Amino acid sequence: MTSPDRFDLVVIGGGAAGEKGAAQAAYFGKRVAVIERRERPGGATVHTGTLPSKTLREAALFLSGYRQRDLYGVSVQVSRDLEVAALIQRKNTVRELETDRMLENLARHDVELIHGEARLVDANTVEVTGGGAQRLLGADAILIVTGSSPLRPPGIPFDDPDVHDSDSILEIDRLPASLAILGGGVIGCEYASMFAALGTQVHLIERREPLLSFLDAEIVAQMAAGMTGLGVTFHLGERAETVSRSGAGLICRLPSGAEIVSDKVLVTAGRVGNIGGLGLGSLGVQTDDRGRIVVDEKFRTAAPSVYAAGDVIGAPALASSSMEQARVAVCDAFGFVYKQEVSSLLPYGVYTIPEVSSVGLSEQEAATRGVDVVVGRALFRDNARGAIVGDRDGMMKLVFDRATRRLIGTHCVGERATELVHVGHAVMSLAGTVETLIEMVFNYPTLSETYKYAAYDALARLGPAAGQPQEGGSAPT
Repeated sequence: MTSPDRFDLVVIGGGAAGEKGAAQAAYFGKRVAVIERRERPGGATVHTGTLPSKTLREAALFLSGYRQRDLYGVSVQVSRDLEVAALIQRKNTVRELETDRMLENLARHDVELIHGEARLVDANTVEVTGGGAQRLLGADAILIVTGSSPLRPPGIPFDDPDVHDSDSILEIDRLPASLAILGGGVIGCEYASMFAALGTQVHLIERREPLLSFLDAEIVAQMAAGMTGLGVTFHLGERAETVSRSGAGLICRLPSGAEIVSDKVLVTAGRVGNIGGLGLGSLGVQTDDRGRIVVDEKFRTAAPSVYAAGDVIGAPALASSSMEQARVAVCDAFGFVYKQEVSSLLPYGVYTIPEVSSVGLSEQEAATRGVDVVVGRALFRDNARGAIVGDRDGMMKLVFDRATRRLIGTHCVGERATELVHVGHAVMSLAGTVETLIEMVFNYPTLSETYKYAAYDALARLGPAAGQPQEGGSAPT
């Protein structure tokens, strides 16, 4: 048998986590190879999920005049004949820019990119098959970052051309007049708001109640109100018992007896790990019933020298956290002291319309943990930049620990929420207090100013810190 080519690290999967893990090792002088089955790197983030769907979101915002409705009374009717491919044609440009950046980054770090399918021969050897040839790679450490794919539950007629998962929905040719979405998680909510903004009648069916329970309830209520305003109909505490074809279209029958008739059905029932063909069983690597690899806090599997990170290990399954997990895994594999753990302060971004973002404890989580908190709020309708951009419904909500006065939760709904959240994120990382935000000077006019006024709102209930003069009256405006 041919001797394997020797590497310090072999990364299986060329998505966001694979790129960052490979670059981390190469930065410290390790010889690294990345195995990718697609022609170009990027994984689901670039090719089928995050970037394409966010491109559709921007198209929906632009074509529907959503951002101008309160400013100029704009109401746009999007043509039913408009091809979805035309709506997201910029995705090809975005995809090429991102894959070019990734290729340049890998080349700059002298990482070898190998195309093909990977199989673990043992805990230190990977066989790559592609282009009619096979190649053996030996490695001191192996990092599996193969991502995930949409779960297709049994009983759903995915052979029907109008029944889709979150990958195939972007391949439809025309905008449907109506759409039923089974599953009200992040992906379901995002697509519901996008299609509703484009004029599609959307029914969102979710068996859990409340919606998106990992987020602050008040923020979710504001988001749901915005989605209702777009035309989304929620069916919470419900599920589709059957999905079948009739002359009128597709029928989703609910336990309540209701029947939802729609042109198309989108199923967002979670995801499964991409582990097929890797040969993990022979190495003793443990997986769960959804193909997710079991790892410890350093992202080590049960097999010595084999690590896993990203969507293939399950929650939180964020591109941002996946990159950090890969970096921690690589640092542990080679004893680098550079990065020892993934921060517990993980920001969440939900790209609904309106946008939502959160980091830290919600008001409900704090209560569950027995933390006495004070909440401050600031509305975008009271903010000059909010008036300029036409956001009358956005809100900044800050959660402070009453005893320490520290900011422990930042929650935002509205325009640029996923950008705004990082101001609070930074303050929390540095143990900032309500006074930190009040002392800061923000550009005017900006939505970031809502931090100061949310802090003043909380201060009115916190009272002054020891040694500070008492301020009377209501919070300054």
